[in-house]
Amino acid sequence: MLEASQYYFNQAAKVLDLRPKTIKVLQTPYRVVKVEIVSESRDGDFLHHIGYRVQHDNSRGPMKGGLRYHPKVDEDHAVALASLMTWKTAIVNIPYGGAKGGINCNPEELNDQELDDMTRVFVSHIKEVIGPNLDIPAPDVNTNAKIMGWIMDEYSKYYGFSPGVVTGKPLHLFGSEGRSEATGLGLTFALEFVLKDKKMNFKDITVAMQGFGNVGSNAAKFIHERGGKVVAIGDHKGGVCNREGLDIPAVINWVNEHRTVAGFPGGDPFSSDEVLTWDCDVLIPAALDGVLNEFNARDVKAKIIVEGANGPTTPAADEIFKQRDILVIPDIYANAGGVTVSYFEWAQNIQQFRWELERINNELYKTMSNSYKDIVSTATSKNISLRTAAFVLGIGRVAKATIARSHFKNNKFEEF
Repeated sequence: MLEASQYYFNQAAKVLDLRPKTIKVLQTPYRVVKVEIVSESRDGDFLHHIGYRVQHDNSRGPMKGGLRYHPKVDEDHAVALASLMTWKTAIVNIPYGGAKGGINCNPEELNDQELDDMTRVFVSHIKEVIGPNLDIPAPDVNTNAKIMGWIMDEYSKYYGFSPGVVTGKPLHLFGSEGRSEATGLGLTFALEFVLKDKKMNFKDITVAMQGFGNVGSNAAKFIHERGGKVVAIGDHKGGVCNREGLDIPAVINWVNEHRTVAGFPGGDPFSSDEVLTWDCDVLIPAALDGVLNEFNARDVKAKIIVEGANGPTTPAADEIFKQRDILVIPDIYANAGGVTVSYFEWAQNIQQFRWELERINNELYKTMSNSYKDIVSTATSKNISLRTAAFVLGIGRVAKATIARSHFKNNKFEEF
């Protein structure tokens, strides 16, 4: 992940003609926090974990990014994802910088009480460096609205009522309408804009999808409602397909009960790995990073790829897709709906005024639309891919903010 993010950054830096010192300033995290977390286990013993919070950049506003609970959480991974959040928030032009982090643990081995205790100890260790105007965490892999509520509660014990310290909270704890569906809806909007440019609509397309968690299931729902045919879905346990189009509401109900699409009676089973090379118009990788790589990129049949996951395409695969004229809507833009509605939630918390769902969805549409136009304009004027254009747009905005706020009056940062 870190190598891939640096590769894409360097491509954009060449287009922007950034000086080496500028590159170093933009790539270096503002702060890296690593803490020991000791909490009580269900049998009265203690649990030991390591927690991380990487704060990448605050030139455009408070830092923003998810917390994930996963055995693979480490500093390098958090640094890469934090930098991507910096560029992502700049691309959709919301007043945030980037952050990321989490706890190195296996949440499947922990009950709710152990998760609660671990989370609260983590908050007690990082409370001085997070806050509504400093760094605002959000849900990520294996974290959810309930955990965000625990964070808000623990932080508020130290600093008073502070709903704006996290986003992605339950509605009854000052969360926002539309937040849980936001990433999938934003992805659907991104696909809609591309289809319009190609003079197509949802009724013209077949879609294959890897992953059916929050992002995948909501994207499938919105695409299905607009007339698109989701013909194949693969997840960690199996796959199901139907060339006439799967009944997505029924699939969602099945997954809610069985925690997998495998066994869904409204389609035929297949090995989940095959979904990436499915015969379809649109492929949506919405699960893991690095799944599209040099070994399978030449077998991809879709002509449009919409990246729902973070980093699903390796640089080698990205180059192959360029050669094959496969259009990739990059993750750094395509899945920005979540952080955009997180911004709306934060704004509501600061205002102490709740927005209606219609307003939230309209604002999300406008944000995704304006950002798409900016990316396409950049790509066209500089003759570069949408991914490189997105990075150019985001990095350029961050660099300009850094220059404008710099106290080094004789600095040689370039304008662009």
